[in-house]
Amino acid sequence: MTLPLIIDTDPGIDDALALLLALQSPELDVRGISISYGNTTVEHAHRNAVEILRKVGRRVTLGLGARRPLKRQLAVALETHGASGLGEAVLPPAGVILDFAKPLDRLLAAQSEPVTLLTLGPATGLALALRRDAGLVQAKVTRHIAMIGSLKAAGNTTPHSEFNAWCDPEALDLVLKAELPTEMVGLDVTRQLVLTGPEIERLAAGDPLERWLYDALRFYLAFHRQYDRLDGCVINDVLPVAELIAPGILRFEPLRVAVDLEDGDQRGRTRADPEGSRASVAMGVTPEAARSLLFDRVLPTLALAGAAR
Repeated sequence: MTLPLIIDTDPGIDDALALLLALQSPELDVRGISISYGNTTVEHAHRNAVEILRKVGRRVTLGLGARRPLKRQLAVALETHGASGLGEAVLPPAGVILDFAKPLDRLLAAQSEPVTLLTLGPATGLALALRRDAGLVQAKVTRHIAMIGSLKAAGNTTPHSEFNAWCDPEALDLVLKAELPTEMVGLDVTRQLVLTGPEIERLAAGDPLERWLYDALRFYLAFHRQYDRLDGCVINDVLPVAELIAPGILRFEPLRVAVDLEDGDQRGRTRADPEGSRASVAMGVTPEAARSLLFDRVLPTLALAGAAR
């Protein structure tokens, strides 16, 4: 039995890997993809999603999650993901997002049964859906799993804050208070899921999809080498997809969580708080299991290299 799934995403280099893994996993039935700002503008993110679908020959309904944060100025991760959102990968020009594109709540309303909702970018699209029709979201979303936040690990945007939470802390606050329930997969575990520099270099001699991904990942690798002194790149968004395919890769703890809304280094900080909202937070991970899924289903050159060792 497949898991009905809607994905809200901001592709994004690691989002591209996550989408490809989801689309090429028979355990998951991707019913719709909602596009938001985050790693890049919504126009670039939409174009990137269309290209990812084209690469694997899939047709999936696309919607529009959010163009900008609820209250904050729009900020995107140019230095991390490049001007296009996909590093140096060859892409067609970005088009215009039509105003009548379905918002996330309409994608949910179109489902004949409740679904799992996976959010890989800022929480704005889901917050807007809750504002429009909280009852609908509560009825249609049986599980919300989000790549967002950090409790103990250092932030990747401020010393304390993960990028998706930092982009729109007001949206995350609204989502947490809705208690869908939400499962947070943050930097505490995603920092342990890494593609190494030599692995990325091997993709240059792989199949056409791997060579296209190589051009995206080499930009991401250069960023990590410069800013993190890491000869590899953290592929955050792959982890919640892997957990949906093979439950048990992550170990969750039930906690009460709050998000800081003030400006400065505390903006978007997620923390355990006895007065906060109920959530499950991933605090343990088996990264090799997630890497194996990604290699077997998206990056076969690396699966073959592993088998040869």
